[in-house]
Amino acid sequence: MSVLPDPESVVPRLRAAGCVFAEEEARLLVEAAATAGELDAMVGRRVDGLPLEHVLGWAEFAGRRFVVEPGVFVPRHRTELLARLATGFAHPGAVVVDLCCGSGALGAVVAAAVPVELHATDIEPAAVRCARRNVAGHVYQGDLYSPLPRELRGRVDVLISNVPYVPTGEVALLPPEAREHEPLVALDGGADGLDVLRRVVAEAPGWLAPGGRVLFETSERQAARAVADVERAGLGARVEESEELGATVVVGQRPWPAAKPLLHKE
Repeated sequence: MSVLPDPESVVPRLRAAGCVFAEEEARLLVEAAATAGELDAMVGRRVDGLPLEHVLGWAEFAGRRFVVEPGVFVPRHRTELLARLATGFAHPGAVVVDLCCGSGALGAVVAAAVPVELHATDIEPAAVRCARRNVAGHVYQGDLYSPLPRELRGRVDVLISNVPYVPTGEVALLPPEAREHEPLVALDGGADGLDVLRRVVAEAPGWLAPGGRVLFETSERQAARAVADVERAGLGARVEESEELGATVVVGQRPWPAAKPLLHKE
């Protein structure tokens, strides 16, 4: 039987490769490996730059582990603000849609907290494959709204859309783990980072139920422009922030129908 080395023996290799949290990564890799040979191979993949989550085969998000394959966007901890808000807006039986779902972690967190009717979409086949393992709901492959059942139009209570929002010119500035190992379509948001967002909010009013909300993550410096795009689509908008997570979320809401005036007989 192969004896696994102590995690401390792995730390120098990880630290030399630039892994900031080398001690924690070493512990997780040792726990995940079945043999010394497997551990050596896993450490090698990590040293070569593969994201830790892709090496392990899972990512932790909102206190849960989700399957994440190579080539799939890794959920960030800052996105937990988006998950918290979406969970708070959901109610039992609510229709929840998760666009650009990636691994499906966002929608899965909401559905674990509240019994909802969950639908998720992503354009990437690898992401859809992961999401179908992580999500107890309907997962479709396609671009944004295109694969959703038409009968959902006008019925969506919570529309989560963790769209890419990195401006094209800044993608090259991302850490190598992201730009080399995550799909470009999950990172590149166009010239100002808001191209995909504009497509989402332009169609959102036709999918949302009265009072329904669309919410998405963005950067602090993009928030004002994102709010303007949401309002241009005819939705109310506000910004939610978490200093703890370093996160900014824009929330749009479809207005409730105006109450009809009562008619009185003369």
